[in-house]
Amino acid sequence: MAKRLTVRHRTTYSYATPVEFGEHRMMLRPRDSHDLRLVDARMTLSPGAHVRWAHDVFGNSVAFMTFDEPATELYVESVLVLDRYALEGPRPPIDPSAERYPFIYSADDRADLGRLLELQHSDPKGEVATWAKGFVASDVTDTLALLADIYSGIHKGFTYQSRADEGTQAPLETLHLGSGTCRDFALLMMEALRSLGFATRFVSGYLYDPALDSAANSGIQGSGATHAWLEVYLPGAGWVEYDPTNGLIGSNSLIRVAVTRDPSQAIPIAGSYSGPAGAFTGMEVIVEVMAGDSEDESSPVSEAA
Repeated sequence: MAKRLTVRHRTTYSYATPVEFGEHRMMLRPRDSHDLRLVDARMTLSPGAHVRWAHDVFGNSVAFMTFDEPATELYVESVLVLDRYALEGPRPPIDPSAERYPFIYSADDRADLGRLLELQHSDPKGEVATWAKGFVASDVTDTLALLADIYSGIHKGFTYQSRADEGTQAPLETLHLGSGTCRDFALLMMEALRSLGFATRFVSGYLYDPALDSAANSGIQGSGATHAWLEVYLPGAGWVEYDPTNGLIGSNSLIRVAVTRDPSQAIPIAGSYSGPAGAFTGMEVIVEVMAGDSEDESSPVSEAA
């Protein structure tokens, strides 16, 4: 069963005086897959820009924007209409060789997974690794139960706290603070699992809140902005989604846009400008994820993709 969703993502950068915009890099368009079909994608830009598309090293769809003129405001609107498919039947089983932890990936898998197996952030005293090992119940334990315990440990043991600052906390900082955003929680779980020998990757995208279909309070965190979670590679089952912020596993409420080795590689909009010191006055981001087709059929300023 497919659920038709519309994602409207508006970003506005404001400046006190006109500034010149350097090239901007945007990761706002998902790839078609067996669980997500892109029906329509429209982008509106002001001021106008020349747009070129490319696939990055991970195969993500990336737009590069070169702007025509200076302005006091940069406005980007992305509208996606897509079908998100729920898992039909039981989840594909993991390979018997990986049902119990610890296990070892095959030589071919290890060669292809490469740096997705390696720790990416400093942990000189091994505190994240020690925290992760605390979830290993015995010398041999059930793999899926171990993963569930770790993501549940973050979901129930840490406090979600939105943050206006750009970037992602280091895993060690999130561990010490006991709080963070969805990006922070995803990275902490990624590094914890890598310390145990699992391959993980970062996922950036959007979250559909089922409460929008009713008056119920779902308790979903992160539905009013871009969202982040992680995927764990399990032989036989492939890449399995874990959202420690909301306690979700492989949910069709997760709308994948980009997958990367590290959060720094999955910034939705990145770029530069040149102008007087203090010219930048603020940024506003509004994300809406709604059931059904978009009702706005207006022509985009820059392109339809």
